[in-house]
Amino acid sequence: MRISARELLGQLLDSDSYISWDRPPVTVAASPRYREDLRKAELAAGTDEAVLTGEGLLRGRRVAVIACEFGFLAGSIGVAAAERIVSAVERATESGLPLVASPTSGGTRMQEGTVAFVQMVKIAGAVAAHKAAGHPYLVYLRNPTMGGVFASWGSLGHITFAEPGALIGFLGPRVYKALYGRDFPEGVQVAENLYRNGVIDGVLPVSVFRRIAHRALSVLGGVPDLVAAEPGWAAPVGRTAKSGSDVPAWDSVQISRRPSRPGIRDLLRHVTQRVPLSGTGQGESDRTMVHALARFRGQPCIVFGHDRAGQQGEHTMGPAALREARRSMALAEELRLPLVLVIDTVGAALSKEAEERGLAPEIARCIADLVTLDTPTVSVLLGQGTGGGALALLPADRVLAATHGWLAPLPPEGASAIVYRDTDHAPELADAQGIRATDLLADGVVDRIVPEFPDAADEPVDFARRMVAAIAEELTGLRARPLDEIRTARHTRYRRLGHS
Repeated sequence: MRISARELLGQLLDSDSYISWDRPPVTVAASPRYREDLRKAELAAGTDEAVLTGEGLLRGRRVAVIACEFGFLAGSIGVAAAERIVSAVERATESGLPLVASPTSGGTRMQEGTVAFVQMVKIAGAVAAHKAAGHPYLVYLRNPTMGGVFASWGSLGHITFAEPGALIGFLGPRVYKALYGRDFPEGVQVAENLYRNGVIDGVLPVSVFRRIAHRALSVLGGVPDLVAAEPGWAAPVGRTAKSGSDVPAWDSVQISRRPSRPGIRDLLRHVTQRVPLSGTGQGESDRTMVHALARFRGQPCIVFGHDRAGQQGEHTMGPAALREARRSMALAEELRLPLVLVIDTVGAALSKEAEERGLAPEIARCIADLVTLDTPTVSVLLGQGTGGGALALLPADRVLAATHGWLAPLPPEGASAIVYRDTDHAPELADAQGIRATDLLADGVVDRIVPEFPDAADEPVDFARRMVAAIAEELTGLRARPLDEIRTARHTRYRRLGHS
């Protein structure tokens, strides 16, 4: 059973809140046979074209909406439908409204030929202008979404979810068989497979997408909430934090490796309006990373970081993780939101595949993108910070570190193997290299240490709340500063790094 455009709008928007923006379709050149096809399509679908546009309330929030109707010539997009879509996108942009689009289409309308095909260019251009203006664009793909529709405005969402079991792809199975004389491989062009491979962010029924869209728009709106403090945000009264200066570096390294140490997922349990994202949007996904929209005590941001629970043995972050990091940077910049990066990694992958897929160049591009990003940034050294995989997420406007967080070009054992040709000197080199949070603070790499009492693994909830509160405080301070001032300060900071 396919969901019609009107059913979609009824389930997505608040009751009786939909207001149509549609005008009669523009006239296009049509043969008598095509005019008859259009007449029959209108009777069958109950709509005058393959798309409905308008506005409504989504849990009280005003949004613009575009919904395809598959019952009208398989949701195909011709000149009239494209003009309706572009007019709606432009109106949403002018009105400053977030836009929720729900395609379901066989693609370009064959009856109109090439002129229909090139309509995807103007639709994509309108969506790009909407996003460039800083307005959210959310996509919900319905069954099926194929061809030029998926290859244009169906794939440009800031976040993209799909209907369970939906057929989604570029070349339709029927066309593939006609061209190549065999069936397209099963299970490839299915929403769940695209999610597993990092093409879309998730697979949800409409009722759940409504909740996710509301959460996402609560973050993407960018306006901080006033959130009252709750018990446990601050450090417990009557206890003082060790500075960490009296803890040997090797002890911090071992503490940071405790399996029970809280990671990025523990921090996210104490934020609000969390919306998990997935993959690069370009067919890659790395499960050693976590990507989300969230509010830290009311402060909206994009969050990206290492998932210590996802790193096992040699299974560590690869090039896809770094390309996903760059997606988070682009999202933050496009939506004018701060970016929070969490470092907690045993290091980037050492493998043939990682080398061949461009690990080192992706590290370089991450560093370059981050240090020139046009939005405020906060980096958090939560635990282990090994090698280029850690450095790629480091250069932010404000850098926080947990007491036992550390940063080094290699794990101490690796440094010992290079210098002494054994691992026995790891503790000695850990001290000599200045990898502790307190050493990094003294060197200007870190701005602030968030205390552990005495070890985050022994107080995971209190520590997570303390770190979330510290991040929120930094975000508040950064949002109060002009962006030009932030950019200048960031350049100066890293230009002077290492000077006494």
